[in-house]
Amino acid sequence: MATRSLWRTRGKLAVAATALLTGGAAATVATSEDPATALKLCTAVPVRLYRDTVTAASIAFDYEYSLWGLMEGSVERAKVKHEVHLRSARKLQELCFKNGGIYIKLGQHLGQLEYLVPEEYVQTMRESMLNKCPVSSYDQVCEVFKKELGETPDKIFEEFDPVPIASASLAQVHVARTHDGQKVAVKVQHTHMTDTATADRATVEVIVNTLHSVFPSFDYRWLIDEIRESLPKASRASCRVFGIEMVFIFERNVLCECENFCGLLAVVVSPCRFVVFGDSFGDSHICEIDVGDSCVCNIEDDDCCLDEIGNENMSSIEKTELDFLVEAKNSEKCLENFRKLSPHIAGYVYAPKVHWNLSTSKLLTMEFMDGAHVNDVKTMQKLGIQPNEVATLVSQAFAEMMFRHGFVHCDPHAANLIVRPLPSGKRTILGKRKPQLVLLDHGLYKELDFTTRFNYAALWKALIFSDANGIKENSVRLGAGEDLYALFAAILTMKPWNRIVDPSVDHLVIKGDDMERSERQMYASQFFPQISELLRRLPRVILLMLKTNDCLRSVNSCLLQGSSLETFFIIGKVSSEAVIEAKKLQRKSLLSRLDVLLEEILLEVRLLGMQIALWLLHLRRALTG
Repeated sequence: MATRSLWRTRGKLAVAATALLTGGAAATVATSEDPATALKLCTAVPVRLYRDTVTAASIAFDYEYSLWGLMEGSVERAKVKHEVHLRSARKLQELCFKNGGIYIKLGQHLGQLEYLVPEEYVQTMRESMLNKCPVSSYDQVCEVFKKELGETPDKIFEEFDPVPIASASLAQVHVARTHDGQKVAVKVQHTHMTDTATADRATVEVIVNTLHSVFPSFDYRWLIDEIRESLPKASRASCRVFGIEMVFIFERNVLCECENFCGLLAVVVSPCRFVVFGDSFGDSHICEIDVGDSCVCNIEDDDCCLDEIGNENMSSIEKTELDFLVEAKNSEKCLENFRKLSPHIAGYVYAPKVHWNLSTSKLLTMEFMDGAHVNDVKTMQKLGIQPNEVATLVSQAFAEMMFRHGFVHCDPHAANLIVRPLPSGKRTILGKRKPQLVLLDHGLYKELDFTTRFNYAALWKALIFSDANGIKENSVRLGAGEDLYALFAAILTMKPWNRIVDPSVDHLVIKGDDMERSERQMYASQFFPQISELLRRLPRVILLMLKTNDCLRSVNSCLLQGSSLETFFIIGKVSSEAVIEAKKLQRKSLLSRLDVLLEEILLEVRLLGMQIALWLLHLRRALTG
């Protein structure tokens, strides 16, 4: 009976595999305008789809067969389950490495989901996905250079090291020296990314949905939306013509939605060009969307409203992680936000300068940065930098981005954060060198609108001060619902509800010991359906904030073997101040402003009390040794 059921399961997956292989290949060929690309996709995509299906079927079969008949809660079942988790994690790791690209991204993300994914998956993915990504050959690198800049690297640079110093999911980095002697880092996009990204995304979606239909308890459908949000995708331009939305697909640049198309009809003729016809279908005009934020229409009058992308007729700007020019602009905007909105720490946060004349959508040339990765504590200490100072700076920088700027770096894993001594040479009271945080990889940012930013800041303020009503109110506003707000708070803090509402000053501190990890895994297993429903329900912007939160927690764990009171004090301070600042903007009457002023005074008293408690706790720890 059991064997027959399992064979039926494998049969279902085999049917799905056949559909994927044939349908995927046909769709790829049909949508390709480049014969060379079509040939590449016809040979590569079916193989990748086959690997996906076999791996998914193998993992599903292993769980069903290995755990069959073992009593829930028994020691034997727990032992066997641990072994299956390890085997399955390694199978998934192997699949990610073989397919590369967005699969590496997927593996990196799974490595942060300790509140949902079994620990065996988390550890396997964390150990491998950040620094063991596949590498493009030098010939492939030269191919990108020729397409983008017209010459090979050895002609463009005085020196160019063909061996990359780092390789990530979307690109790899080479060290070079310009003709004027500047040492630079050159980020080169992997050649296969633009060819297979769309097919890979669709494949993951079909497999997740298929597994859910076969095994209803396996519900990772929420992950599909997150992949769409955080992984590379083609740019789309959507314009309304005579009340009908028309969609244009571009290889790069921005998404523009034109609400008033001036009565013209547009037809796509190539990835970055389209033809505009008059009302009477008289003369046709070619409009081009070039790299950057402007559109040039080759007509002499002002009838076309696409003269400037970003004016009042354009909205919904969407940037792609595969466009390195967007990444370069993000880095500059990030630093500008710190200078304007957070000048008190602007000098402690840095991003490499961009060499714009040597950068394109697939090549990014930046100032080379020396320093220690944020998880390399030994190198940090050799540089005279204290890990706890770094943890404090990381927490403050990202708190400022989330609660004040509303423009957030959403991929802050250890490989994207470098620490170096502050160039000014400033030192701490103990004579240690002050750290400067260098942010790398600015491809994935998310903008929080005013309401979301206010509610998210208010939620963290409530979490820090154990305000149960505030936690519920703001969790509901952010989309968790009245039934799952406590679970949402638990995922954000990695603490059970009774600890979240505990008034003690260290109620949110994560110890990072085996007991806590075991407790988290128990809760993840116990509440898996509710967690899946919550993640499906939350807006995508909040899912990305969760991902950012997970990455920062992992960084803190490397630096402090857990978390510290200082990091939560900083989060509480910045989020509370952001809430007060937002209320000041909203309140217009004298009475309402006085109300905010009183709230601000009370907040300062509470923060002072928290700071004193922090000092006393440190003193007690120092005395007890």
